[in-house]
Amino acid sequence: LPLVSLLIGVSSQEEFLVEISGTTVTITCPFEDEGIRWDLSGRTEDTTERKFVIKDHDSTPANLSCSLGNKKRQLYLNARVCANCEELDALTVAGIITADLLTTLGVLILVYYFSKGRKGRASSGGDSRPRGQKMQRPPPVPNPDYEPIRKGQREVYAGLGPRGI
Repeated sequence: LPLVSLLIGVSSQEEFLVEISGTTVTITCPFEDEGIRWDLSGRTEDTTERKFVIKDHDSTPANLSCSLGNKKRQLYLNARVCANCEELDALTVAGIITADLLTTLGVLILVYYFSKGRKGRASSGGDSRPRGQKMQRPPPVPNPDYEPIRKGQREVYAGLGPRGI
């Protein structure tokens, strides 16, 4: 899609018409009569037609004006062009985006249904441990240095308090 950073300096209801195709930029002056004088960045062009064509535009900004008698309209042209761009209409772009969204949705649905069916299956990766109920581990061997406090033995530890260092 060609990009056009548009027009500054147009007064009243009359506007320039800018058309871009490849590297060719065509500007139409808002004046209706013949005998229009074009001025491109300080250079007066010898065309007197209503349309001004810039071939092989290099995307540099340009100040442009067209005048008819004592009336003058100015335009700041900042158009990005490229030689091998393809122009797409809105319907084509909408179709591409819709097709992409539908494809993505289809892939998501397939992944969901295939992953849903594999949840209960065991893996066949050579794991010889029995699945099903987890085997219970025996309780750890108590450390003889530490003994749990029992309800009747609180007085044994009652004399222990915080010690200052």
